[in-house]
Amino acid sequence: MNDTICALATPAGGAIGIIRVSGDKAIRITDELFKAKNKKHLSDAKGNTLHYGEFCDAKQQPIDEVVVSVYKAPHSYTGEDSTEISCHGSAYILKRVMQALIDKGCRSAQPGEYTQRAYLNGKMDLSQAEAVADLVSASNKASHQLALSQIRGHFSDELSQLRDMLLHITSLLELELDFSDHEELEFADRKELKNLAETIHQRIATLTKSFETGKAVKEGVPVAIVGKTNVGKSTLLNCLLHEEKAIVSDIHGTTRDVIEDTTEINGITFRFIDTAGIRRTDNTIEQMGIERTYMKLNEAAIILWIVDQTPTKEEFKLMQSRTEGKQLIMVHNKADLNPPHSRPNPPTDIAISAKYQQNIQALEQLIFQAAHLPEINENSVILTNARHYEALTRADEMIIRVIEALNTGISGDLISEDLRVCLSQLAEITGGQITPNEVLGNIFKHFCIGK
Repeated sequence: MNDTICALATPAGGAIGIIRVSGDKAIRITDELFKAKNKKHLSDAKGNTLHYGEFCDAKQQPIDEVVVSVYKAPHSYTGEDSTEISCHGSAYILKRVMQALIDKGCRSAQPGEYTQRAYLNGKMDLSQAEAVADLVSASNKASHQLALSQIRGHFSDELSQLRDMLLHITSLLELELDFSDHEELEFADRKELKNLAETIHQRIATLTKSFETGKAVKEGVPVAIVGKTNVGKSTLLNCLLHEEKAIVSDIHGTTRDVIEDTTEINGITFRFIDTAGIRRTDNTIEQMGIERTYMKLNEAAIILWIVDQTPTKEEFKLMQSRTEGKQLIMVHNKADLNPPHSRPNPPTDIAISAKYQQNIQALEQLIFQAAHLPEINENSVILTNARHYEALTRADEMIIRVIEALNTGISGDLISEDLRVCLSQLAEITGGQITPNEVLGNIFKHFCIGK
């Protein structure tokens, strides 16, 4: 933490390249390599200012004309003195600037080191730091909004409120223990403590329940496309993806393996899985594909059952049994050739023509509705991180024990211990306790260099 680091913050080859420098000597080192047009030194500059001039190497040979941004501690991303050097995006120029900084005493930053320093310097808590990586990797509108919400501290605020309620219960119990000999003193009765504990449990349970939504937003809602051979599954996949991803032919059993790809509907990523056609076959390879189809049914949240003829009662019962607990949508394909005998029954049935792209938009909206996702914006508090989910699950187990203890009249000192464990689990999420270096290393190693 005492050394000064530098890293390329933009990919080489663009019009502009940015190199970030952070640490106690960031401004001094940059100043030694920078010649301002106004002849002033960066060490004399105010924070949050821009300076135009020439950047040189360690031998004072000009490299490029640049703009240097100056940030002074604690008013920077890392909380340290920092500079950002904006130059032309040539790989050669960026390499020479980096080399000049290293020659003057900088060290190349490790992945996530800037954000790690921001956390260690109190600029953000650990959950906000993790959200930075989510923001960088956001692939759709919803995941971007959830990352923004977490960075802005909405999730941290929720945890802070839970912590305050837990501390209130703990303080009342410990006060009761400290003054147990003074019967004239009144404390909150067990009913009040129980009501508060149940409120905490409900709020934690709401957060943990939201993890499925958060996971779907982050990774994509899995949608399996199933049906008999030659009913138009691959054609439909190509329609939904808006590209020719799957091979289409009139030959039965063309798709013998699982094909997966993603697309976005209303700002949410959906992961479509085209499966092998279900039929009886002696072909070993095709049979393996059919077995994988049944495996993918278990992984999917939504099932698109593609048919070109009205299914029999036996077929319908079989599909219902294999998709129990899933959202099943029957898609009557080839409606231009074979209109369904009975009128499709929304929201579980729809008639389309994948070949002529008829009613595809209506199907997309039906898929979106089947996901049952709440409205998501930058203020939403939805769990997206598996580490947070595990910690909250353990915290919920402890608060349930507290509720049970209050119901059975167990000693307050035993209840206090469970409350302390619960508080510890919440603190683990935000980094409000001593966090082992290996935990920090595991969190930040997945960041990109320069962030």
